[in-house]
Amino acid sequence: MTMTAAYPRATEPRPRFSDLVAAEWIKLRSLRSTWLGYGATALAVIGFNVGTAYDTYHYWSEEDAGDRADFVRDGIPLQEAFTGNAATVMVLALGALGAMAVLGEYASGTIRTTFAAVPARRSVMAAKAVVVTAVTAVFGAFVAGVSFAATQAILDRRGLGVSLGDPGALRVVVASALLAPLCALVGLALGTVLRQTAATMVASVVVLLVLPVALTDGRHWSAVASHSTLYQAWTRLVSVAYHPLHHPWTIAGAWTVYGVWAVAAAVIAVAAVHRRDQ
Repeated sequence: MTMTAAYPRATEPRPRFSDLVAAEWIKLRSLRSTWLGYGATALAVIGFNVGTAYDTYHYWSEEDAGDRADFVRDGIPLQEAFTGNAATVMVLALGALGAMAVLGEYASGTIRTTFAAVPARRSVMAAKAVVVTAVTAVFGAFVAGVSFAATQAILDRRGLGVSLGDPGALRVVVASALLAPLCALVGLALGTVLRQTAATMVASVVVLLVLPVALTDGRHWSAVASHSTLYQAWTRLVSVAYHPLHHPWTIAGAWTVYGVWAVAAAVIAVAAVHRRDQ
């Protein structure tokens, strides 16, 4: 009897999906740049929102009666809970942070070690998508919640603040919070497909910000394409006084855009790494 027959070679057990998620979480939290990026983004986003609310508070006494009435009637206090400038910063930053979750491994070459240890590439990317989504969802909830509480506390000193139970308030907070994981997933998908930092960052800016601004509501096809972008979906969800000039769309349609982008980005990230890394 040979040694091999007497002592069969032990085989490594296949990693469970929970093990892959744990490994991806360790990768993400072990990088100091990750927390610096999230911390700086949180400060910038909250700072834009709080600064806008404080500006309103500071100059409120200079407004005439008509402007004050318009301010309340048009729902501006709720719009200042999460401003367009803050959303722009978060879109850019979260797209980049989501992309770096995979680009860092491609740049350093450690992605080869990962795939050698776990040949199930789709499972690895699915775990990475789960971790990125979870972390950025918590980040988005924190930033949107703090922004709402801080801005409304400032405005309430002039009797302008709204509560979370007011019409549209919860939708603004939830839509703003979910914008973070959605943009991160888009960045992750683009990074998986392009695999180069510069190209991915340019593509992220174009997809997340340039296209929504370039497409207008003047023509039907352009309006449909514009309404299909994440930024415009967020704009529709946080709009309190919605008065479209040409092609209106619904709240349900904007939520649908959110869902489609989330699924499409996750599928692209998983499918791209499977097809290109065999």
